[in-house]
Amino acid sequence: MSLRSHLAAIVLAAMAALPLRAVPLDLTTATIADIQTAFSAGTLTAEKLTTAYLARIEAYDKKGPALNAVIVLNPNALAEAKSLDAERKAGKVRGPLHGVPIVLKDNIDTFDLPTTAGSQLLEGSIAPDDAFVVKKLRAAGAIVIAKVNLSEWAGGGGSVSGATDPKLVAAGEVPNGYSSHGGQTKNPHVLDRGPAGSSGGTGVAIAAVFGQFGLGTDTAASVRGPANASGTFGLKTTHGLVSRDGVVPLALTFDTVGPLARSTYDLAAALNVLAGIDPDDDSTLKSAGRTPVDYTTYLKPGSLKGARIGIARDFFGKDAEIDAVVNQAIAKLKELGAIIVDDVRIPPPVQGIRGPLYNTVRSAEFKAQIAGYLATTAPKYPKNIYDLARLANDPATGYRSSGKAVGLKYQAETSLDLHDPVYTAAIAEGIPYVRAAMEGVFANHQLHAILYPTSPTPVSLINPPARESGPPSPGANPLNIANITGFPDLVVPAGMSPRGLPVTFSLLGRAFTEGRLLGFAYDYEQATKAIKLPVNTPALASDKLVP
Repeated sequence: MSLRSHLAAIVLAAMAALPLRAVPLDLTTATIADIQTAFSAGTLTAEKLTTAYLARIEAYDKKGPALNAVIVLNPNALAEAKSLDAERKAGKVRGPLHGVPIVLKDNIDTFDLPTTAGSQLLEGSIAPDDAFVVKKLRAAGAIVIAKVNLSEWAGGGGSVSGATDPKLVAAGEVPNGYSSHGGQTKNPHVLDRGPAGSSGGTGVAIAAVFGQFGLGTDTAASVRGPANASGTFGLKTTHGLVSRDGVVPLALTFDTVGPLARSTYDLAAALNVLAGIDPDDDSTLKSAGRTPVDYTTYLKPGSLKGARIGIARDFFGKDAEIDAVVNQAIAKLKELGAIIVDDVRIPPPVQGIRGPLYNTVRSAEFKAQIAGYLATTAPKYPKNIYDLARLANDPATGYRSSGKAVGLKYQAETSLDLHDPVYTAAIAEGIPYVRAAMEGVFANHQLHAILYPTSPTPVSLINPPARESGPPSPGANPLNIANITGFPDLVVPAGMSPRGLPVTFSLLGRAFTEGRLLGFAYDYEQATKAIKLPVNTPALASDKLVP
């Protein structure tokens, strides 16, 4: 052996004898990969991780800024964490989610915690079993640490959306982020602003670091609005990629389940468990052979090189501050190698039809489909939309949402039946037309994704002045395009506006292209690190999991 080799061997032996130095780990920035590395090294346990999340909930949910995102804590969370630690010590590791605390939107069934859809009319209702996605998450080792608030009945259930009478619109308004059961949730960045809907509690909980990732549901914008308002990543999944069995329906033609997280890695890790065929949800049959083995393999530097991204300028020009941040993001995407196809326009007929088309289908389906879910609840609970409307408008009930009471009565009286020719035409003709038109936009410009501000305007005040009230301008918000087409849409944090609110952009892709979209977002994320911890929920000493 040469002297150099001999010295090298001595150095390696000495290094091996030294104790491993723990890599610093911060709860607010750690990914699931970081956490699993610490678990494997023995420097972190699920019990310690869960305790750290509970400490942030204790500090910020009902105290301090009083965000009020949590509807119910899981009283067994620490016991579950200890059990998972014991499994790991015995050599059983279920996978990347083993010992990872998560939150669920409270319209997703759990066998051990109530599921209320935010309504006081379902207070205390325990589902007969877990939703399909919850079963999968628990089997993978995830810990449901809490269920979180939402816009009641996912917002659109019991809504006056589509009404034209100004007095009715005003009477049916519900404060941004409010439910009759969960109360008012606040935006963690600016407390007089709402969290957007309907998965507002999930967005707030993830931004404020109450869980590693959370589940939301999206029927028109319900994952993406909250991801934008709270400044997190959020994925509206392809219709049929993730089961909705055991989820309170709003409109099954549009309903999807998707994750919100503080990193693209965590979205991908969650999607690895969530995606897949469920025999009890026929829509998932569409995903057969179209899901990768591992979404994290798409997370590669350089993913944006050569990507053709169209800029949907129809949705700019509403707010100069938002436009400025998104335009900076577009410039960064170009710098990272993306081919920017500017001024891609949504076909005017699509812009004209999509609002009425969506409202027609959503209202008719909620009226019919909510009865199917309510049939699974105990006898004391309401069983159809007429029961909901009657109870909400009965003074003896003491119902805590006057706007939702108006909306439920309006929908019960005006929603079409599923055999109505207008509804059947919307399903048979309207939705396929929008989907074909958007496929044409992708094909004509040879696009991999279409980009727009997730919200062209700032998230609204919880209690806006009257001049801000009223129905939005037709076509102003882009987000229901993804629901009508069934396409995936990924929200990416881009920065902060001067008013202290997050700004995000959305990447709309063709069906089952989640992996590609995640790759684009990862490349941008690594170059910018644009996500911010809310000023109202600063770091705690207990966030330092490994000092």
